[in-house]
Amino acid sequence: QVQLVESGGGVVQRGGSLRLSCVASAGTLAQNDIGWFRQAPGKAREGVACISALSSTRYTDSSVKARFTISRDNDKNTVYLQLSNAKSEDTAVYYCATVDYELPCRPSGSWGQGTQVTVAS
Repeated sequence: QVQLVESGGGVVQRGGSLRLSCVASAGTLAQNDIGWFRQAPGKAREGVACISALSSTRYTDSSVKARFTISRDNDKNTVYLQLSNAKSEDTAVYYCATVDYELPCRPSGSWGQGTQVTVAS
């Protein structure tokens, strides 16, 4: 089973950009559909975007799609989530996970430990 590690979180100014990385510390990402999720304080975890093994992408809604970009580099065993025009509501712990792209984007077992993103005004 692939093991996932997120990185790239931190403090970003409102309107700024940040890129999160999800790396497979064990196993390979290349054959896995991967999703990004987030959990804000006091709220349930929610999906953000997912990418299939063949790099098809889905986003939760149009607002997310306008500001987030999910991509992958299988040579680097990494999936990225680029956040642009950060808003205060983007403050959350961000997780990557293996998913089933067709279900759609339903988590399928492996989760990373999360990385904190804080948007400062």
